[in-house]
Amino acid sequence: MEARQPALRNLRGDPAEDRREFLRELYTRYGGNVLGRCRYLLKDAAKAEDAMHDVFARALIHSDTFRAEASPLTWLMKISTHHCLNQLRSERAGWRSWFQRDEASRPEGHGGPQAMETRDLVRKLLSQVDVETQTAVVHYHVDGMTLEEVAEALGRSVPTIRKRLERFAELGGDELRVR
Repeated sequence: MEARQPALRNLRGDPAEDRREFLRELYTRYGGNVLGRCRYLLKDAAKAEDAMHDVFARALIHSDTFRAEASPLTWLMKISTHHCLNQLRSERAGWRSWFQRDEASRPEGHGGPQAMETRDLVRKLLSQVDVETQTAVVHYHVDGMTLEEVAEALGRSVPTIRKRLERFAELGGDELRVR
């Protein structure tokens, strides 16, 4: 008795339901094989499981490209191999190590709890100053712009921006001192 291959049916019913049923059959029958391939290539059980789910998501999205010229297992192995190799290539990319170093060097919450407290204080004091000073304060304390960048954005001189920020800082104390 020959094993029945899953096939995407073209019925008059809902094509999305046909795709989901097709994926269910593939997952049930070949999920272990795909997971094994992902584990072999990625050498990490958690990454392999995530990759397996990505493979089946791709299979669902691209189920219309399955032409049944090869077995569904061959099709899934091709998808999983390409996906895992792309993932390995991406992990070795130069930008990734730069990004991880940059993220690791940042304190908690892009400035830590102190920066969050400063932002809350700034928000409370804003109503006490004019609109241009509010804009300068937000650019400096919230957006993290330099005095030069704030001056350029507002079309003012650096000394003018510094004076506005210093007057605002007097309302908030040492935490808002211009550096």
